[in-house]
Amino acid sequence: QAQVVESGGGLVQAGGSLRLSCAASGRTFSSLAMGWFRQAPGKEREFVAAIGWNGATTYYGDSVKGRFTISRDNAKNTVYLQMNSLKPEDTAIYYCAARPGVVTRIGKLYVDWGQGTQVTVSS
Repeated sequence: QAQVVESGGGLVQAGGSLRLSCAASGRTFSSLAMGWFRQAPGKEREFVAAIGWNGATTYYGDSVKGRFTISRDNAKNTVYLQMNSLKPEDTAIYYCAARPGVVTRIGKLYVDWGQGTQVTVSS
């Protein structure tokens, strides 16, 4: 089991940027696919982005494509989510998740989840 801890959330104005970080321990990080998901109040969890073990494969949700970038540093056991051109509709709790094996957009296939970090975008 991996322990997953997110950081970097906060309050930002529309059009601004934030970078989220996610540190994972307890498994060999370089063998993990990592994903970011978010959940806004009253809404279902939404896929944001995912990255394969070596960074060669990335996926993005349609609502963030072109604005968000996922990356990873295996030497630091950390994955990042750079969020630019933020909109009020990006307001949500952002969760980082890990799974051994192939990267996927499907949340239920991730086995280790963090507690989440709040991102609030004001208009």
